Amino acid sequence: MSDVGSTLWGLFEPLGPWGGLAFIFLLFYIDAIIIPTLPELFVVLVFLAQSSGSGDWMVLYGAIMLLTIAVAEIVGVLTLYLVIKRAKLGEYRAKISRAVERYRCFLLVPDERMILLNRIAPILPFLGGFIALSRWNLRRCMAYVVIGGVLKYGIILLLSGFFLAYFSQGTAQAATLAMIVAILIASFVASFIRKRKCENANRSA
Repeated sequence: MSDVGSTLWGLFEPLGPWGGLAFIFLLFYIDAIIIPTLPELFVVLVFLAQSSGSGDWMVLYGAIMLLTIAVAEIVGVLTLYLVIKRAKLGEYRAKISRAVERYRCFLLVPDERMILLNRIAPILPFLGGFIALSRWNLRRCMAYVVIGGVLKYGIILLLSGFFLAYFSQGTAQAATLAMIVAILIASFVASFIRKRKCENANRSA
């Protein structure tokens, strides 16, 4: 939830650029294992908070942010993967696995490539657990997690930098936040449509 992100940002913002990176790591880690935190919004806020620096500093900071995001997502996904993999679910494991298998079969892409599409239409909750129960190839999944994250957030940071370079700071901030809102709305709509299709396919199966 955005409230979680706002609370954490209030704690880390006074620590400057490195506090921003620590915040990004924790935010993405929480997003991967527990609850959604609207990371797209806070990536922009942290990046724009460095706008008083030089162009070279912004490029370097954006690159470090992408590295931080990739590490946090890998650690978060692996944490949940190992928890579910080693959890003693007993007879419930088979039931849950069958439910996950039915759900997976109705996805647009029923294999590891769905992780990439999940960046656009997020319909795979608790990704690490889903990977464990689907018995997907872990190494391939981690590659898709990194590729998808770098592409998505790299584009967001590039556009944010473009707005800062060619518009006044106030206009750049407004344009960047409008872009993030549009991305979130588009992701929600795509996710909703895909979930409805999965539910309809499950009822007719």
